[in-house]
Amino acid sequence: MTDPARIGILTVSDRASRGEYEDRGGPAIQTYLEEILTSSWEPVARVVPDETDVVSGAIIELCDVENCCLVITTGGTGPAKRDITPEATEEVCEKMMPGFGELMRQVSLTKVPTAILSRQTAGIRGSSLIVNLPGQPKAIAECLDAVFPAIPYCIDLIKGPYLETNEERIIAFRPKKKKS
Repeated sequence: MTDPARIGILTVSDRASRGEYEDRGGPAIQTYLEEILTSSWEPVARVVPDETDVVSGAIIELCDVENCCLVITTGGTGPAKRDITPEATEEVCEKMMPGFGELMRQVSLTKVPTAILSRQTAGIRGSSLIVNLPGQPKAIAECLDAVFPAIPYCIDLIKGPYLETNEERIIAFRPKKKKS
């Protein structure tokens, strides 16, 4: 039996980190993953304030210490002065994956015109994929629906665990193997 995949869920919010505001983003991500993943996995959740060094430190910990193959952040992707999640993500990644943010904005723009203000991105650190999501639970599900079909294969390519999805909900794309 293989160990469960570890998935980091990082909420970036000053108010939620101080207990002044209920974290709805992190639980929305966990509920989404429970619905679509059929392979064994376990969440590793954190709530941190909008401080670049704290966010980048939490991402490093989730990737390098907690061995999360996937780290999904929520919050801090807008244009406000304290929205620093993309910068903190870029600071700790070896490779950026701009297609994730491009697709999420494209999908979100069909729902709200302000989606153009969102700065979601994604990147690779070692054997971990980091994906930045907006903070609203509805937007989280819409964005994950758009990008999740590519996530299991991306994790395969960076030598992470094999993630399987509930194909009635999300079909993970993996290239067909050629017959020899």
